[in-house]
Amino acid sequence: MNIKQLRQKSADELKAHLLDLRKEQFSLRMQKATGQLSQPHTIRNVRREIAQVKMLLAASK
Repeated sequence: MNIKQLRQKSADELKAHLLDLRKEQFSLRMQKATGQLSQPHTIRNVRREIAQVKMLLAASK
């Protein structure tokens, strides 16, 4: 999801999306630890999106 789409969401929607992203990040970390991760670039993409959501939540306060 790009930043324009994230800016259109409300604070509650961003918090829910952040929770989903953290669950996905955990799942990817476990896949990496067990050697099952086929696309390692997805970890970076999820981390970047988490940072974007956190920035938007901080700016909306």
